[in-house]
Parts: sequence; structure tokens; C-alpha cells
Amino acid sequence: MSTISHQKTESSRSENVWLEGIKTVGLSLILALGMRTFVAEARYVPSGSMEPTIQPDDRLIIDKVSYDFSSPHRGDIIVFNPTKTLQQENYHDAFLKRVIGLPGEKVEVKNGQVYVNDSPLKEKYIEAKPDYQWGPVIVPANSYLVLGDNRNNSFDSHYWGFVPRQNIVGKALFRFFPFNSIGVFNTPTYNSISTKN
Repeated sequence: MSTISHQKTESSRSENVWLEGIKTVGLSLILALGMRTFVAEARYVPSGSMEPTIQPDDRLIIDKVSYDFSSPHRGDIIVFNPTKTLQQENYHDAFLKRVIGLPGEKVEVKNGQVYVNDSPLKEKYIEAKPDYQWGPVIVPANSYLVLGDNRNNSFDSHYWGFVPRQNIVGKALFRFFPFNSIGVFNTPTYNSISTKN
């Protein structure tokens, strides 16, 4: 009798180990998918439009939560889904650009310089000064004007317009690959911008 009961206990333990293992793996998958959907996700950068800040083939972690509690700031590097204009041109993959103009601001590019509300924007992160003239434009409510750091080789707002707030997926938080470039993306400090009247 004691032998049979001992065999049943061993069999139950074996089943419990498998059941616990399946539960653990299942819970891990649910948490990982939930994290990717709602909190953070990894992204691969295919182009050089954000050089020198971000290089092609860099891997980034995107924070998908911060903008649930605050608005994007000038200088944030954001990931966003294509606008209606971009979708009409058959762009379906997410874009990565830097926020330059906030809702209600006047933005203009002239003489190799970006102006926001007629104040020149000091930018230390760009590849080269823009070699084009553009604007002035007023950024609509609940929208953002974005430019690539590689100003002269970036398909950005000066081509196709503004990014609606609802299209923004999240903010580039840090680079995790390549290993020799691991680091956090800090929002730059800008000179004061005059308030539009």
C-alpha cells in the first residue's frame, strides 16, 4: 500500500513540474507580448536619415508609456506610424524622426537654419546645415513637425507635412546595439523660443 501511494505521489510531482513549467512559459509569453504592446519594444533602424545621432542597423528601445502622461518635447526622437499622406504613397512602416515644431508654433527653414517662432534653433546634433528653404508653416493643433538629423537626406515633415499626435508610437529611449554605442538618448537643451502671439 505504501508503495502504490508513493508511486502516485511521484507521478503527481512529475505532472506538477510539467504543469508549472507550462504555466511559467505561458505567463512569460503573455508578459513579453504585453510589454511589447503597451510598455516598450525594440526597433531596428534601416536608414541613415537620423545620422549622425542614429546609424543604420542600430537597435533601439522605444518607450511606449511616457506619452500617455505627457506630450512630446522639442528634441525628442520619436517613432510614429505613417500619416495618411504617407499611406497614400504606400509607406506602411513606422518612421523615426526628431520633434522640432510643437502645436501652434511657426517653423521655417532658411539660410541653413531652422527658425521656430522666428527664433533660430541651435542644433548641435545635425549632420549638416539644411541646404533648402522651406516654410514658414504653422504646426496644427495636436500635431508635430519632425525632421531627420541628416537634414539633407531625410524624408520628413518638410516633404509630407505634420505628424498627428495619435500616430506617435513612442519615444526612442536608448540604443542597445551595437554594443560599442550603447547609451540613452537625452533630449537636447535649446535656446529659449519666443512664444507666438
